[in-house]
Amino acid sequence: MKRKLIKTAGAALALLCSTASYATIVEVTTNVGKFEINLFDQTTPVTVQNFLSYVNAGRYNGTVFHRSVPGFVVQGGGFTFDKQLPLKAVATFSPIVNEPKWSNVRATVAMAKQSNNPNSATNQWFINLANNSGGSPRLDTQNSGFTVFGQITAQGMEVVDAIAGLQRFTFPGISDLPLRNYSSSDRDDNKPLVASNLVTIESIVVVDARVNTVAGLNPVANTSAGGGNNNGDGGSSGSFGWLSLLAGMLLVARRRLR
Repeated sequence: MKRKLIKTAGAALALLCSTASYATIVEVTTNVGKFEINLFDQTTPVTVQNFLSYVNAGRYNGTVFHRSVPGFVVQGGGFTFDKQLPLKAVATFSPIVNEPKWSNVRATVAMAKQSNNPNSATNQWFINLANNSGGSPRLDTQNSGFTVFGQITAQGMEVVDAIAGLQRFTFPGISDLPLRNYSSSDRDDNKPLVASNLVTIESIVVVDARVNTVAGLNPVANTSAGGGNNNGDGGSSGSFGWLSLLAGMLLVARRRLR
C-alpha cells in the first residue's frame, strides 16, 4: 500500500510537471522585424496549448497580418497570400473555451473569435496597441471578454508599432490591410500586390521553454468578465503550489515506508 502511494504521488508529480512545461516564450519573425511573446501558460493553459499547437504544426509560418486599426489592434494568424488576392484561410483546429483572466491592455496578445460566441477562438490572434479594456469597444467584457494569453516586451512593441504605422488599404473582401512599399497611386492604378507588400510572419519558434518565465511580469487582472486571477502567472500560487503539495506527499510516503 505504501509503495503504491509513492508510485501514485510520483506519477501525479510527473504528470503535472509535463503539463506545466509548455513553452512560455516564443519569437515571432516578420519581414518588418522580430518580437517575443511571453505566454501566460499557467493561467490560460487551454489558450496557450492551442496557440502552440499551431506553432508546432507550422501553420503560422507564412501567414500575414491582415488587419490593422491604428490605436486599437493588429491582427493575424488566419490567412496567407498566394500571389494574388483574396487571401487564403489557414486550416484550423477545433475551437477552444474562453479564458478571460487578464485585461486587454497595451502590448498584450489575445485570441480573436466570432461575434456572440465566446468559445469560438481558433487560430487568429491580435495585439492590443492601446488599453482596450474599457471604452468602446470594451474587450474585457465584449463577447464575454477576449482571452489575453501573452505579453510583448517594450522593445518588441517597437516592431508592432511599425506594423501599425503602415498605410492600410481596402480590397474586395478585405479592409484595413497593412501594406509595405505600396501607395495610394499604386492602388488607383490597380497595381497587383506581391508577397513583399504584405506583412508576413515568416516563423514563430520557441526560444525559452522554462516554466513560469512570466514571474517578473505584472499582468492586469480582468475582473470585468469575472475572469480576475491572482494566482499562477504573475503570482505566488497556481501550478507551483500544486507541485509543492505533490512533492510533500511523495516525501511523506517515502518516510512512512522506512
